[in-house]
Amino acid sequence: MKSRNGLVWLAILLVLALVVFAYRGRIHFDWAVFWMQLRHVRWVHIAAGIALIYATFWLRATRWSVFLSATKKVSPLVLVGPQFVGFTAVALFGRLADVIRPALVARRVQLSISSQVAVYTIERMFDLGAAALIFSGALLFAPRDLPHHEIFVRTGLISLAGTALIAVFAVAIRVAGGAVARVAGAAIGWLSKPIGENVAQKIRGFREGLDAVSSAQDFVVVSLISLAMWGMIGCAYVETLHGFADTPELATISFSRTMLLMGASIGGSLLQLPVIGWFTQIAVTATAMHEFYGAPIEAATACGALLLVVTFLSIIPTGLVFARINHVSLKKAATEAATEAPSEPVH
Repeated sequence: MKSRNGLVWLAILLVLALVVFAYRGRIHFDWAVFWMQLRHVRWVHIAAGIALIYATFWLRATRWSVFLSATKKVSPLVLVGPQFVGFTAVALFGRLADVIRPALVARRVQLSISSQVAVYTIERMFDLGAAALIFSGALLFAPRDLPHHEIFVRTGLISLAGTALIAVFAVAIRVAGGAVARVAGAAIGWLSKPIGENVAQKIRGFREGLDAVSSAQDFVVVSLISLAMWGMIGCAYVETLHGFADTPELATISFSRTMLLMGASIGGSLLQLPVIGWFTQIAVTATAMHEFYGAPIEAATACGALLLVVTFLSIIPTGLVFARINHVSLKKAATEAATEAPSEPVH
């Protein structure tokens, strides 16, 4: 298995090397300007961005404690560690390691892994809905004199429509989750029975996750926490861009204009690969800043690198400390989570 993984990584590196070699003549990049941009960064803005990201982990822990309140009263302080450790695992081992987080919470609060996977599922839906609302609101009301204004409005409308579809889907699952799971599983089962069964299981898991929101008050609290958290993430992006004082295209950017960059960044992180994904993420955000805002490619790349540090890598030291304190091996936890979670019925 290890030799197969090694061959896969070797193939990926060879492909990347071939791409760089093929396009070497088309890439005009001044490394001196790149390093100058980093030297002139206003680090107070970077520190503010990191502080905002760290604060969101407290909000994540608080939100998870609300999800658990119907089953068990748990202090957010107990859940902060698993949040840091889980996202540190994603940063180091890729997006597939995200399953570590519900497994660590389950172990910490002595509940089943399947129940926390269900909570994780509903958490992600609240993340998606909150982010979409902030995107659509900010983009729809972007000033008309902004370059590419039509892109902002179109993206806002699409995001708003997506939010409405999520809401309708959630209501349908809450009212008749079992029936929806059977119909979806049967329909997809015509093409592939295993995929159909997996889809049905995911829907039932989402239905179980909705049970975590046991009252209208919990729904309001969780929604407000989600909106506040994603608003703070957006502000962390703004702070990072404002740190590049020598680049007016970035230093004076507004919150609403940052939303397109934030959306591109999130899209680029959905299939996060270990370590290599860091560089693809920088490439995605740098390209977005260059195309959307007209920032020089060197400044955009430097800003993309710092965005990765602020929003993704800055939590690694704290995550490793929490893992050390709680005697958690990240690699072992990822393996155990992947094998234990399916063994327990989600429904």
